[in-house]
Amino acid sequence: MPGVTPGKWVRIWQDRLPDVPLELRQVTAAEAADVLRDGGADAGLVRLPVDRTVFSAIPLYTETTVVVVPKDHIVAAVDQVSAEELADEIVLHPLDDTLGWERPPGQPAFERPATTEDAIELVAAGIGLLIVPQSLARLYHRKDLTYRPVTDVPESSVALSWPEEATTDLVDDFIGIVRGRTVNSTRGRRATAEAEAKDGKGSKEGKRPGKDGARKQPAGGRTAGRSTGKPKPARGARGGQARTGAAKRGKPRRRS
Repeated sequence: MPGVTPGKWVRIWQDRLPDVPLELRQVTAAEAADVLRDGGADAGLVRLPVDRTVFSAIPLYTETTVVVVPKDHIVAAVDQVSAEELADEIVLHPLDDTLGWERPPGQPAFERPATTEDAIELVAAGIGLLIVPQSLARLYHRKDLTYRPVTDVPESSVALSWPEEATTDLVDDFIGIVRGRTVNSTRGRRATAEAEAKDGKGSKEGKRPGKDGARKQPAGGRTAGRSTGKPKPARGARGGQARTGAAKRGKPRRRS
């Protein structure tokens, strides 16, 4: 929808899944729900609220609400303005308004503009002021206009949303990217499936590791292997090996 900037997430997608094209489709905030419901897009960056009986949604951020004014307007001289201070101003209310109020502060214009972009043109012409989320003020920026934060007015929250019954592996991959998961993260449907497949391979018979990952040892702590049947040599009192009957004797002493 207008105002959001998905460029960072698109670049990450292209790095991780270069063989899977990601197509962006721009729609108005009012059209977003119908496009997702009808399968025209797998997921969307939308403005809350959404129908939670149909869609899943991950809130991402809440935007500052601003008033767009000509640069020579008195509001441009302050850091912020309250809704009450705009009571005597003509405030435009476009038909594609995203702030969800029935009537903005100030005095209504004779006719509602069809779009926010049309309303921006009327502000530049000196017809009135416009209150919008900050991203829309930036999107339709003009050199002869500026904007200031407005207090005591609704704010707009942006979310990633998709039909709950259409959560695919690729949608889950995009959710992970938006949430900041790394490429080595074990979370996600695809990663879980791969981990289960890897664990299911098992080990070769006779070489199955124990619970601690080490191979099992024979009882008593002895190393595995066959006995040779040869007795171990006895030990002497001084720690040396005892002589056997077959051992060589030294030369006899010469008699005097």
